[in-house]
Amino acid sequence: MRNTIAFALALLPTIAAATPYDGVFKQTANAECANVGAEGGALRIEDGIFYGVEVECRMTRPVNVVDMDATLYTMQCSGEDQIWTERALLMNAAEDDGIIMMWDGYVFAYDRCEEGEN
Repeated sequence: MRNTIAFALALLPTIAAATPYDGVFKQTANAECANVGAEGGALRIEDGIFYGVEVECRMTRPVNVVDMDATLYTMQCSGEDQIWTERALLMNAAEDDGIIMMWDGYVFAYDRCEEGEN
């Protein structure tokens, strides 16, 4: 009986939860923050989902990085009729309110969009 309950609980969908990286971020210095997911617009992280350019990734299996303000996630992504899984490391920028995101071989620094910024 106990194994049946544990198995049933494992099949329940993961409940989305806020991350320490939630917010809207500029892809470039002059990006339009209102255009989330568009080329030259902004990216959004909300309730454990990363919304990028034509891609959406569920941020799962968070692992805190020892002695760093950083988290390693398994990103379950979909976009352009494809589904894939990758790992990504996110951390708060040390000198401003932005974030740093690292994918295998790539590093991106994003400034946070201010409330009401277009």
